[in-house]
Amino acid sequence: MRVSAPMSPDQALSARVVGRLGAHLDGMRAQYTYMTLKALVVYAYKLRPYQVSGPDWMASDHFDIVARLPEGSTKEDAPAMLKALLHDRFKLETHMETSEHPVYALVVAKGGAKLKDSPARPAIDEDAPGQKLDLPDGPARISRALDAPKNLQGATRLDMGARGVFVQGIDEQSQTVRIDGKGATMGVFADMLTQVMQMSGAGSRPVVDQTGLTGHYEVALDLSYADLMAAARSANGLPALPDSGAAEASDPGGGGGTSVFASVEKLGLKLEPGKAPVEQLVVDHAEKNPTEN
Repeated sequence: MRVSAPMSPDQALSARVVGRLGAHLDGMRAQYTYMTLKALVVYAYKLRPYQVSGPDWMASDHFDIVARLPEGSTKEDAPAMLKALLHDRFKLETHMETSEHPVYALVVAKGGAKLKDSPARPAIDEDAPGQKLDLPDGPARISRALDAPKNLQGATRLDMGARGVFVQGIDEQSQTVRIDGKGATMGVFADMLTQVMQMSGAGSRPVVDQTGLTGHYEVALDLSYADLMAAARSANGLPALPDSGAAEASDPGGGGGTSVFASVEKLGLKLEPGKAPVEQLVVDHAEKNPTEN
């Protein structure tokens, strides 16, 4: 385990897009690259990011871990092994609690949903091209989206099997980030919205699915690239670019592209602020400098 080498927001965003960061399991080798302690805890405990609370530095300091799984273990054992490693090296002390928290409820709008049905996706093909990712809720594979529209630069495909497939790219002409999903459940869509809202500086409220929709659907978002980059710089403690005009947005997606809220409304859905019971892992204590190897 070691502290990660510094990355600029551009480098970090590019590396995330191509799947170089995060958790990767290859045979008996487990590698966690440029992950915050919060992200490591999320993976180890199989939680969502909004379900973990603790010191602010847990979401800003990054670490690299390379480990070998013991003989006879499987990739399903990796989260529990990581949990033990984190408790040993960071001296974690935690407890679980459930309490009311501010959320955005994803609901069907008054006029009804305008979603197009999309067949459920097949399971992940272990032999398909691309970089394999191990997410808290299951495996995924990221690759170049060779069949994406030509106007999308650097388009990538995130295939999560039965949870859906998402294609993301940058439209340089409109300076927007386009995300298209197929075969997505509303639960997965809510999780994706939570990540987008937090990544773009719209606050830490999680999005919870309250649509009552149980099928698989096509979804789409158009987001401001400038807002996303401004939020990434802010998250890394860097000042805004001169004359960027990209202050932290309460409704990300202004400028080029529509907002998250407007994109959701185009689908006949709505994000409503409210409160809901949220189960959380509270980190009571963690050493900022892990013990050495």
